Amino acid sequence: MQPAAPFRRPDALRALRTGTFDLLVIGGGITGAGVLLDAASRGLRVGLIERDDFASGTSSKSSKLVHGGIRYLQQGEIGLVYEALAERQRLLDNAPHLVKMLPFLIPMFGRDGVIPAKIARLLGAAMWGYDLTGGYRIGKLHKRVTKDEALGYFPTLAPENLVSGYLYYDAAADDARLVTTVLRTAAYDYGAAVANRVTAVGINRDAAGRVHSVEAEARSANGSTERFTIQTRAVVNAGGVWSDEVRALDEGSDPDSIRPAKGIHITVPHRLLGNTIAAVIPVKHDRRSVFVVPAGEFTYIGTTDTDYDGPIDDPQCSAADVDYLLGAINATNVATLTTDDIVGTWAGLRPLVKSGSSGRTADLSRRHKVRRSHSGVVTITGGKLTTYRRMAADTVDEVVRHVLVDPPSTARRSRTKRLRLRGAEGYESVAHAARSYPAVPRDHIEHLANRYGGEARALFGLIQSDPTLGEPLVDGLPYLRAEAIFAVRHEMAATVDDVLSRRTRARLYGRDDAAAAADAVAELIAGELGWDPATAAASADEFRALCEHERSAAELPHVVLAAALGDAAAHP
Repeated sequence: MQPAAPFRRPDALRALRTGTFDLLVIGGGITGAGVLLDAASRGLRVGLIERDDFASGTSSKSSKLVHGGIRYLQQGEIGLVYEALAERQRLLDNAPHLVKMLPFLIPMFGRDGVIPAKIARLLGAAMWGYDLTGGYRIGKLHKRVTKDEALGYFPTLAPENLVSGYLYYDAAADDARLVTTVLRTAAYDYGAAVANRVTAVGINRDAAGRVHSVEAEARSANGSTERFTIQTRAVVNAGGVWSDEVRALDEGSDPDSIRPAKGIHITVPHRLLGNTIAAVIPVKHDRRSVFVVPAGEFTYIGTTDTDYDGPIDDPQCSAADVDYLLGAINATNVATLTTDDIVGTWAGLRPLVKSGSSGRTADLSRRHKVRRSHSGVVTITGGKLTTYRRMAADTVDEVVRHVLVDPPSTARRSRTKRLRLRGAEGYESVAHAARSYPAVPRDHIEHLANRYGGEARALFGLIQSDPTLGEPLVDGLPYLRAEAIFAVRHEMAATVDDVLSRRTRARLYGRDDAAAAADAVAELIAGELGWDPATAAASADEFRALCEHERSAAELPHVVLAAALGDAAAHP
């Protein structure tokens, strides 16, 4: 399955310059991507611009969970949990290659082998509440497990105070991969125009004060810029934590509607914890919990949920953040983790909607909010990864009902509830199709199928024609050289960072090894992007600098995957 050309930046820029759109989306995270697909599938002429790379903000730095949220149920957000669990099921149906069911363990700790009766009752009620609000849709109900069963799932849990646990089910997905797939579905299947590295710098209105165009500035790989005007009848601001900046272009003031909350994660070798399923670990002397999620050869731990007042363009995992997560996991585990075990980190900002409460960000609602300005710019804020489709539907409803004059009849209702994302078709038959590509190693087939679905055939073809493309992109990680080629040809990747941070997740799971591979990756994609040696070297240097900044911000040592992923006996 070889994609055609619509998701290429020159074509997209041409369409944005010359077209007239019903709707322009500003922001290329999961919310903006969802709005784009919802609008395009309704038959609207729609475009999207993203200031940096797709998913380069919060949407590549989440916990990667597609879930209802036990915590939200305990906070009384029953409607939000019900909605999220319904959306979780739709994602499992519409993107089976990307969204996978994931069992979770909630270990129950007590003193002297006894759990306080109140805690036991509350947690048991929460589990039944989760099932009744929609957890059952996944086909499994929660169950109580014994201490030995809990240790079977998570063998390094400290046994002294472990009494039992609960097993329940949710789902997970590579967040950046999901964003790219939603965008490509809108572009390839519905003709949407999509471009990264295009900044909105102004919003123009007609004599009646209604938006009619957006001034944009496109940035090229060599740093040059081009200004042009995008003609559009409506604008959706899906800027996430930057949405107030977009509102300022429209309203001419300095809005203050977002309360950023920082979440951070650390990645360690899976062998150090050995958990076969995900776990929710309570943090001692705090009202928070952290997720411990297995991901192949790795396990990631997070997230914190704290107020953030630093620069929103550069949230970083600090040494204090690392200490918090290490303290949380070490308090309940016999395997003591140290900074020497951390092979990756990431930090992101949740765009929470401000409320009158002065409480903790962990207690703020994850509900989304749609608002419309006098000029007709519609802003969507809040929400969570799992509910992006519902957020998009509500946003486009607002545009169709209150902004557009004479919208087409097809635009009246959302069509995405059963809209399968690109790659879903043909996913089940990928393994059979792989027989036609004998040069593709057997162990690569499942990896590619679960990242590209039916489109994995295109990558099989690349490897069949050049078997060197079946070699690792970064030693110690599962990503292949063919994925970098596919990323620049068909996913609008334009830098080494695009390839190693978002089209693959090499930086998250092996930052120092990814940095060491930067020159080789630059050389691999240089021909595709028309780079000369100096441009390739500059892109590699830029990626290494990002990695070093991230490592030094957390005050972490260099960690090499070859040693980190070695035998457990080698761990001090």
